[in-house]
Amino acid sequence: MRLLLAFVIFVLMATNLIAAQEAAAPTAITDPRQIQSKANPDVQQWQLSIEKLFMVRRVGGTAWSPDGKQIAFISNISGRNNLWLAPAEGGWPVQLTISDQRQASPAWSPDNKWIAYISDHDGDEQWDIFLVSPANGEVQNLTNTPAISEESPAWAPGGRYLAYQVKPQDSPTFEIDVMDILTRKVRHMTTGTPADLGNVGPIWSRDGKWIAYTQQHAAGKNSNVFIVEVATAKSTLLTPHEGEHNFSAADWSPDGKKLLVTSNAGNGYDNVGLLDVASKKIDWLTQDKWEASAGFFSPDGRQVSWTVNVDGNVQLVAHEFAQHHSQTLSIAAGVNSLGGAESAFTRDGSRLLYYHNGPDSPNDVWVYNFSGKHSHQVTHSLVGGVRSSDLVKPFLVHYPSIDGKWTISAFVYVPYNMPRDGRNAAVVYVHGGPTAQTQNGFDRLAQYLANAGYLVIAPNYRGSTGYGKEFMDANRFDMGGGDLADVTAAADWIKKSGYPDPKKIVLLGGSYGGYLTMMGVTKAPDEWAAGVAIVPFVNWFTEIKNEDPLLQQYDLATMGDPEKNKTLLEDRSPVFFVDRIKAPLLLLAGAHDPRCPKEESEQVAEAIKKRGGVAELKIYENEGHGFARIENQIDAYERVADFLKKHVPPADCSCTLQ
Repeated sequence: MRLLLAFVIFVLMATNLIAAQEAAAPTAITDPRQIQSKANPDVQQWQLSIEKLFMVRRVGGTAWSPDGKQIAFISNISGRNNLWLAPAEGGWPVQLTISDQRQASPAWSPDNKWIAYISDHDGDEQWDIFLVSPANGEVQNLTNTPAISEESPAWAPGGRYLAYQVKPQDSPTFEIDVMDILTRKVRHMTTGTPADLGNVGPIWSRDGKWIAYTQQHAAGKNSNVFIVEVATAKSTLLTPHEGEHNFSAADWSPDGKKLLVTSNAGNGYDNVGLLDVASKKIDWLTQDKWEASAGFFSPDGRQVSWTVNVDGNVQLVAHEFAQHHSQTLSIAAGVNSLGGAESAFTRDGSRLLYYHNGPDSPNDVWVYNFSGKHSHQVTHSLVGGVRSSDLVKPFLVHYPSIDGKWTISAFVYVPYNMPRDGRNAAVVYVHGGPTAQTQNGFDRLAQYLANAGYLVIAPNYRGSTGYGKEFMDANRFDMGGGDLADVTAAADWIKKSGYPDPKKIVLLGGSYGGYLTMMGVTKAPDEWAAGVAIVPFVNWFTEIKNEDPLLQQYDLATMGDPEKNKTLLEDRSPVFFVDRIKAPLLLLAGAHDPRCPKEESEQVAEAIKKRGGVAELKIYENEGHGFARIENQIDAYERVADFLKKHVPPADCSCTLQ
């Protein structure tokens, strides 16, 4: 375990509390015997096929039209993540772009002439910015730079200029540029940023004279808010501080005097505040010990929005300055997040764009009307013969870490109609990141596994977001150590429920979760009946050597230099302990993955096969980090399903085993 250093922080800003928003703590189960399988005679085992679940649409990335009558959104309705338009009041959507490549981050120009978006090639994350006309579908590649990634397009108020973040393929650093879309002339707002820092999230002031941005350290533990004067490209630091704290900008006030920000400088948890540009002082709008994230100012500046993450359930909040009142919007429980590009508010401030995502309701676009205090649904993702009643709602559970330092939160999916007889199979389902969080949202794979008869536990191990700065820092220079112990403790906890056979526990994860899967099958080989590692890395030395330079800086900042920390990195590289693996293993990877290159999966599969072990490997030649094409998604998770049926079948399995 690494030592948590106690910094004495001198935050160089006055911190006044305007209005505290205290979120109620949820009830969590601590006794494994209290989780219960619910009876549901309408749900049969194997009812939810992989094909059905992946026909459920994916929806994300939205932008209001300037008049508030339409919403642009990204969806894979066609099998690819393309751009669509829908009436704001709801109705049949129209496909605006048709491309074999994935698209993201739509932003509608204020003059209504263009929608900007980004697209890469076969998942390589070398994004270009495109423009499409909402009137006739005309498409232009605005940047056309195969070896440079341009991301986060943001329109200036007049609609002529576009700000964005830019990073050459061989560079670790994002800079901020501004393009005149008429002349294609580019001006650099930031230059010469050190290799371990990057500038992200450009936000225009309402008068178009300033751009706010966030400069973040590669480790993700320290960041600052800057503003740059567009005319001179001169930047000013607004958040000077000592020690490690994160500050990020979300929106400008209409008068340009304040910025809405998120920071953990107040109490170690992300909270929302108003940063005064002139004085550099912060007035806190929240002071909670759940993590809040800043949203947007209303166009008249009379209210702001934010979200609060309460142990994996996310709520939307609107705060009115005149009444000093914060109201949690009446929206179904789950993962609710703010939509929109430049703002979630319409230009008249009457409506708010958001996403609702729950375990029985995939991510969809919704609109909240302030006058009537009601919502209506714009997109409808739940199709393909899947009903909400077919889907399992997970239990929120807490268990102590093995070392006694932390309370670990997890979600447990208990299949319908499962007998508590100690004969069932279970899956420990590990999220990636590690700075991420399993939340109470829709998860295709978890729902498939539960319907197939697998008990599923998804832990938020130390290093996860959502539980404050100390918890997120707790696996720094200890990756594959304490966090792996938290994952193993999840298996121990679920065994005590009485549902699973202790010899039928599967370890499954993607990205960093794939790494922890590989650590688990090597460091605790007797614990697991099978392992599934999706886009994993297995060797810190080759990972650092081959990955994207930005991610290389992250790894150096979180695990140290490969030469100076050689012993640690060897101990935490599963490839050096392949001889210990007893469980059969499935590995899936993308040929164009810049984060966890395919060589990571290839080297461990080769090593396992050389010693006569079981290792199935599939490389998707037209994918990157994760799989965007629907046919590849279906193929990948059918491979997972077939692998588990073969090696760890559920109790009373009616499947045909190979």
